[in-house]
Amino acid sequence: MSASVSSRRPSVIARWVMVGVLAAGIVSHNAIAAWQESHSFMINASDSLPNWAFFVSAGKQPEKGDYVFFVPPSGELVNRHFGPDQGPFGKQVIGMPGALIEHRDGMVYVDGVKVARIKPHTRLGEPLHPGPTGRVPRDCFYVGTDHPDGFDSRYAEIGFACRRAILGTGTPIL
Repeated sequence: MSASVSSRRPSVIARWVMVGVLAAGIVSHNAIAAWQESHSFMINASDSLPNWAFFVSAGKQPEKGDYVFFVPPSGELVNRHFGPDQGPFGKQVIGMPGALIEHRDGMVYVDGVKVARIKPHTRLGEPLHPGPTGRVPRDCFYVGTDHPDGFDSRYAEIGFACRRAILGTGTPIL
């Protein structure tokens, strides 16, 4: 009888394998939980960006050309078009702090380079107001898109995306 009891008990090797699998599971869970605190997956629901899915990393200093995701300023026009609980906006960094923003003949220039056309009205006929000009302040960015109907820093309703509103930088995945 003692032979059959010992044959049902896991061997020392099997016990160590179980301990190793348990440890690996705990470590994996903790690594994934830590990654989740500073990363997210965002879906772009507009036509303004060429990609529709992004991994977003919090805490990275945005650089020119990076995609940034930020909380848009609240306002009547933003709320009417995107709802009071709209998600974050995703745009590309076009102007870094210190860049010179100019408006000439309905166009926006960043450091002398034409980047966008300013429309006087939304597609629904609501008035749009030209965005900020002058130097981009410290901790802020001029953000935009190539899309002609992009709702971005070219308009006062959005203005600059500043660090306190930025959720993170995005890497396009799809």
